[in-house]
Amino acid sequence: MKLKSRAFSLVEIMFVVTIIGLLAIIVMPSFLKSREESTRKACGNNLLQIYNAKLRWALETKKGGADVPVDADLFGSNTFIRVKPVCPGGGSYTIGPVDDPPTCTVPTHELP
Repeated sequence: MKLKSRAFSLVEIMFVVTIIGLLAIIVMPSFLKSREESTRKACGNNLLQIYNAKLRWALETKKGGADVPVDADLFGSNTFIRVKPVCPGGGSYTIGPVDDPPTCTVPTHELP
């Protein structure tokens, strides 16, 4: 009795690889868009935290709208935010005066 070994032919393998490639092409733009959207929202939440900390700092220290807090005023173990937030998109934050909202160097990242 002879055992027949059955293997996939080259055409069958190419067909499967083509289907996987098409699925990847369809899914990739959606994945990249959702990743950018979540990065933008996380940065917006960080900016909101910084803005709220600036307002609380101004109230507690009786500062005006033109005063600019430094990092030590807002970030630290005995301040409003324990650790300074970092932009998940690689941007950097500018705190600015109390009356102005903080900004990020990434153009699409802004307060919600």
